[in-house]
Amino acid sequence: MSPSVRPSNWQVWLILTAGILSVSTAAIFIRMAFAAVDTPDVGFSLVLAASRLTLAALFLLPVWRNFRSTPFQANALLFSSIAGFFLAVHFASWITSLAYTSIAASATLVTTNPIWVALISWLWFREQPTRLTIGGILLTLLGGVFVASGGLDGSSMGSNPPLGNFLALLGSWSISLYFLLGREAQRRGLSISSHVALTYGVAAIVLLPLPLLFGTSYVGYPTQVYGWILLMAVFPQLIGHTSFNWAVRWMSPTLVTLTILAEPIGASVLGILVFQEIPGWQVGVGAAVILLGVAIAAIGARQPP
Repeated sequence: MSPSVRPSNWQVWLILTAGILSVSTAAIFIRMAFAAVDTPDVGFSLVLAASRLTLAALFLLPVWRNFRSTPFQANALLFSSIAGFFLAVHFASWITSLAYTSIAASATLVTTNPIWVALISWLWFREQPTRLTIGGILLTLLGGVFVASGGLDGSSMGSNPPLGNFLALLGSWSISLYFLLGREAQRRGLSISSHVALTYGVAAIVLLPLPLLFGTSYVGYPTQVYGWILLMAVFPQLIGHTSFNWAVRWMSPTLVTLTILAEPIGASVLGILVFQEIPGWQVGVGAAVILLGVAIAAIGARQPP
């Protein structure tokens, strides 16, 4: 499919569905990697993040041969590079959050992107939010209080739920900037293959030295850890994130991030099936309220202010 030819709606939704199914496995693969080592810490989380992005970037090396096959504006490279930095922040914070809070809480908070996309679009592009969007934002904040209270009373799985929840939110803020910057890079002529090759490469370069700063090595782990990293690189990263990057070229970023709300549902179900991790009622209620609030805000973002 030519990058300049608009795909049909069914093609966009088919690729988005494949992306959602792929990213829903991310939290499970990460937890599997955590379970394979004795004491997973921040350094090990950074190893997972850096290795995942590095493998994805290596898989895309052939793309660099056709990097200039389509004309693009010079500042498109800047937008993609900055997007890569925020992608690195996203994975460093979100993967680490899974060591401290439940899969349900982490997956829900990290997919609050439509709220932050709407707010950033208001500040950056002067796209004033509608009353419906503002109402959705307030409802989402209320859901966040429930999720946080679930962590404070010990009903949420994890060693430090407040810290884990904050890291998941940081991951959501950074991925929102990543999507918006990616859209601007593609609007300036950069193809999706060139954009993700550059973005994943920059993110890998940013992340690679970080585990060493924590005194953590890339070698010496059980073989299954490297297997889970490979699966993370192929499914959530190459298939999942690339699908979302491609979709924001043809759909509203807010609408794309709305569809990603299916991820915490899939991840939570897998968490129950694989780890028997049933979140406390506050986390469950809070997650439902957050998803409802984000959906309302995203629908409001499609209406004129």
